[in-house]
Amino acid sequence: MNTLPAAHRAARDRPLPGAVRTGLLRGRAEIRVFFRNRTALVFGTLLPLALMLLFGTLFKGSVPGTSVPVHDVVVAGVLASGVMSAAFNTLAIGTALESGDGTLKRLRGTPLSPSAYFWSKALLVLALCAVQLVLVLAVAWAAFGFVPPASPGRWALLLWVFVLGVLANCFLGIGVGSLVTDRRGIGAVLQFPFVLLQFVSGVYYPFGQLPDALQHVGALFPLKWLAQGMRAALLPDTLAAAEPAHAWELERVSLALLAWTAGGLVLCVLAQRRLLRKGLS
Repeated sequence: MNTLPAAHRAARDRPLPGAVRTGLLRGRAEIRVFFRNRTALVFGTLLPLALMLLFGTLFKGSVPGTSVPVHDVVVAGVLASGVMSAAFNTLAIGTALESGDGTLKRLRGTPLSPSAYFWSKALLVLALCAVQLVLVLAVAWAAFGFVPPASPGRWALLLWVFVLGVLANCFLGIGVGSLVTDRRGIGAVLQFPFVLLQFVSGVYYPFGQLPDALQHVGALFPLKWLAQGMRAALLPDTLAAAEPAHAWELERVSLALLAWTAGGLVLCVLAQRRLLRKGLS
């Protein structure tokens, strides 16, 4: 005879929430925790602003052959590097630490599936990147007189470049963080190549004025394409003449970011299987 009250039986028989719902719920909790950590919030948002003000002040004048100020190029580049820093670096470090301290292992006893875990992290990064986007544009307007685009088409372009950049770097960050063995030194390991990558991706300087060899290196990574998409969305079309192809190449930008998103997703799946085999997730 079943002696459980009807309410308890109904709760027991109720199906578990799906990956989307659990991912959203955990993502909301992660956002609360992160924004309550004032140290991480301040340093995570102030660094892009400080770099933008530094390089925007150092580089005077206009991009050769155009009337676009160099500091406007820096604004678009800092938005791109801020997305990569918030998405790739934050999630690579966070995932490595969570796999090392047993957090991912404990999550196996909850309804949170691996896909829900990935989407919760993506939601956190989207919120952080959105805050950075607003702050960078506001400070750029106050410091340099930067004027955001007025046409809806430019904002739509900014939106899809932003979302693709966030997703690509989210998946890459989680995948790399899951594969790292030296978890205590992951911050230093990631920071050095990330700094170098910014200088070969047209973040702080017009990409077309870099040496050809550095352009080829930068084109291998998503930051170059993300920065190019940001320039296409935020800056006048006259600047396209300063690009190596003398055009924005939005088709190549979208294909490159989609390819990195797909590659990052595959890396996430493979890394998750590896963790499952080792009993760490």
